[in-house]
Amino acid sequence: MEKELTQDPINIVKIVLFGPESTGKTTLSKQLARHYNTVWTPEFAREYLQEKWNNERKICEKDDLVPIAIGQMNLENTLAKKADKLLICDTDLLETKVYSEEFYGGSVDTKLNDAAYKNEYDLYLLTYIDTPWEEDDLRDRPEQRLEMFSAFENALKKHKKNYILLKGDKETRLKNATEAIDKIIAAKDNLHSFSDSLIDVDMHFMHQSSDFGNSYEH
Repeated sequence: MEKELTQDPINIVKIVLFGPESTGKTTLSKQLARHYNTVWTPEFAREYLQEKWNNERKICEKDDLVPIAIGQMNLENTLAKKADKLLICDTDLLETKVYSEEFYGGSVDTKLNDAAYKNEYDLYLLTYIDTPWEEDDLRDRPEQRLEMFSAFENALKKHKKNYILLKGDKETRLKNATEAIDKIIAAKDNLHSFSDSLIDVDMHFMHQSSDFGNSYEH
């Protein structure tokens, strides 16, 4: 598999928000990041495609999908190093694969397909379509929300991904998500913490300063 589509090894819990457009994924990503005092990975495609629309008045094309996937993995790998035990991902490459299949007649780039299958996450939070549709420059197919939801759930089942379905208001979704995530974190040992690494650096400099002071006094 292409390295630019591969996850860097790091011992953290990774959670993916997964589902059709306008189903509350970004809202919940931000809520979870605040709740766990960690970072979240935004959807690279939003920035990439908004810039394309602003500059060219064009929507997503098939040739955009691999650059989007590469940008997404770069974001994930960068932010994973700054996470405190847990990284919240607003999307992943499996979602990009689903869009490729649904919008381009079942066609998926081989590298994207392989990466979507092999990259690993601890839990997928599948967001249901019981949220209001919010239109913008990039979203389309509001009349096919159920069909798109089914495509996302079928992908999780096909690839044997661990997932839970989230329905209801923001508070209900957050409660159900955190209960599932807490169990995963509790079962893991020696998770990477960016905060701990900063403490280690501070302690190192404190010791250096102390040693310098003692040397000066003598």
